[in-house]
Amino acid sequence: MDYNLIINFISTNLLAVVIAIVTIFLFYFLFLDRNKAKGLSRKYKHSIYEKQSQIFLNATHYLISGNKDLAIKEFLNAVELNKETIDTYLTLGRLFRSNGEIDKAVSIHRSIAARENILEATRLEALKELGKDFEKGGFLEKALETYKDVLKVNKEQVEVLKSICRILEDLEDWEEALKYRRQLANLSSEENLDTISHIYVKLAYENLNQGEFSKAFEKVEQAFRFSPSISAKIIQLKLYLITGKMDSAKTLVLEMINEHESFLNSMFHELEQYKTDDKDLEKKYFERLVSLKEFFLETDLSELEDRPSVFISKTRMLKKLGSLDEAYDYVKSWTNQKDATSELIKIEHFKILQELNKSKEATEVAANLIHQLEKASTAHFCSNCGFKSDEIFWRCPQCFEWETINFRLSL
Repeated sequence: MDYNLIINFISTNLLAVVIAIVTIFLFYFLFLDRNKAKGLSRKYKHSIYEKQSQIFLNATHYLISGNKDLAIKEFLNAVELNKETIDTYLTLGRLFRSNGEIDKAVSIHRSIAARENILEATRLEALKELGKDFEKGGFLEKALETYKDVLKVNKEQVEVLKSICRILEDLEDWEEALKYRRQLANLSSEENLDTISHIYVKLAYENLNQGEFSKAFEKVEQAFRFSPSISAKIIQLKLYLITGKMDSAKTLVLEMINEHESFLNSMFHELEQYKTDDKDLEKKYFERLVSLKEFFLETDLSELEDRPSVFISKTRMLKKLGSLDEAYDYVKSWTNQKDATSELIKIEHFKILQELNKSKEATEVAANLIHQLEKASTAHFCSNCGFKSDEIFWRCPQCFEWETINFRLSL
């Protein structure tokens, strides 16, 4: 099963999915309420059922039309009609939350969770909804506390674990995030190994910033056990430079060139970000970094230099090392050999010409770049579906809506 297709469909049709789910639940709970009323007189039971049917139909209509306020009003009527309907309260609380009325949603879900003589499953559902209320309201600590209360009752709550991981990662509490992410990996069939690797890298950076290089190396090793992520390789390279392991650093750079060439520029950018109170170490680090850059420039890249990412990385490095003339010759050799050149390479070419005060040539490159961008862009787009066209259209050919045309103001 292609989970990405399912996720894309849900995100694209979120409102329709929510409406369908709410409608199904409404009529399901309505059916349950009808059965609960068997002890009532036939006439009174029929009266309640008819009123609830009309209320739920009205609420569904308002949800479809996007009028949450009137939908909430109808659910309040349903609650007044039958105060024992917990499921109606839960739905009302969800509506309050989606409408931004967090305090009301919290009040409803908290009161349900505190009730006696309710099913444990219902209490868990109320607690989960309460956690969502706190999370949406920005009360992250309270959300965490509530979600953890759910796990005390039932540890196999995948969606709750995902919520906890998301909050902890937002708060950059990496130790706790790692604990719950590993717990989630044991329950969920979804791939969590890459994420766990990235979290270990975050912990390694904390050790690095505190000067605990041995611990940082240990965290990187843990990251590799879960997944050989690019972020793990970059911090490992940084640690090699800090500790003077230049042979290992060069070997890793060759690996990055051959396996992850599109990340070369990002890799060197990250390597340039290093500060420490030990100024002697900082000086040695950047001397080693210059040596590593020179090694990169001297490496035979003939098999890879037709790749723009490698070309741009080498060009920018020549510029940073002050070799502008060499960078200029390198760019010229590329543009002379290639019939088509990307906009990014032309921008780099333009910057070099500016720094070398080659105004006439810079003007020619700029004009060519503008022409290329104009050809690649369209003049109009549909504000409803994003359809692009150079031609004016009053009715969109893709979504068939009228008067949705907009003029593109930027390339």
